[in-house]
Amino acid sequence: MSLRPLFVTQVYEASLAASPGFEGFNAELADAIRMLSVEDGAGRAWCRAHGYRGYTSYGSLNDLPQRMPEFAELKRHLDRHALAYAKALNFDLARKPRLDNLWVNILKPGGGHSGHIHPHAFLSGTVYVEVPDGASALKLEDPRLPMMMARPGVTSDASEAEKPFVYLMPKPGTVLMWESWLRHEVPTNLAKSDRISISFNYA
Repeated sequence: MSLRPLFVTQVYEASLAASPGFEGFNAELADAIRMLSVEDGAGRAWCRAHGYRGYTSYGSLNDLPQRMPEFAELKRHLDRHALAYAKALNFDLARKPRLDNLWVNILKPGGGHSGHIHPHAFLSGTVYVEVPDGASALKLEDPRLPMMMARPGVTSDASEAEKPFVYLMPKPGTVLMWESWLRHEVPTNLAKSDRISISFNYA
């Protein structure tokens, strides 16, 4: 007998940590994000209105690469990774993937982000800036889950590819990307300090 792994969901993982000057660059990103959390009154109001425990620029700022040089540099890194991912997925594209939006996230202890997808994009992802001990992993959901009906659960030693949920634990500098239809969430941050990340969509 043989088994064919059909319709595979490919998740991209890379790291900026080996890039020259990464520690200084990462510290600059963290400082810029904290500065935004203080100065972006509209963003803080959005967080209060939507029950976001911490700060995100998702609902307030859509021009970070034009606004600050740290995010312009980050965009150059992400553009290369998005192109590599699109090529690995064998996408037939007329042009390079285009960064559609990019936003920062400070998730305070006790905060989380419930399951969601990213409509109107085809690649989405997150780069991680500060990941303290006890911080949330990224939880990915098998896209077939709503259609499994009477399918039994899997054994504890099942491979990662066969599990209904997969938890990816990032480090500072980790870049994770997935196709935008893939449902994902950030479980409760159990760390004693902030979990800082930058999320993005490519169109």
